[in-house]
Amino acid sequence: MALRKKPRKPATFPRYNLPTKKYCYFCKEEIDYIDFKNAKMLGKYISRYAKIEPRRRSGTCAKHQRMVAAAIKKSRFMALMPFIPY
Repeated sequence: MALRKKPRKPATFPRYNLPTKKYCYFCKEEIDYIDFKNAKMLGKYISRYAKIEPRRRSGTCAKHQRMVAAAIKKSRFMALMPFIPY
């Protein structure tokens, strides 16, 4: 005779591991134009492998993420930022 298994409860995860909501820095500071000459500020949106950070990691909104990407690309073209990691 087979034993009946007890129904499993759904897995509950601890609340302390949930990431906090990220907000767009540029919306918060009401910045309309992202200057490509400000390499120090743009450096926060570059990974250690010199890749542009995605929205889910940087926390920027779609509008400002496009502006950040364009500014980084322009800054790289003008030799203000590296194409490859240091």
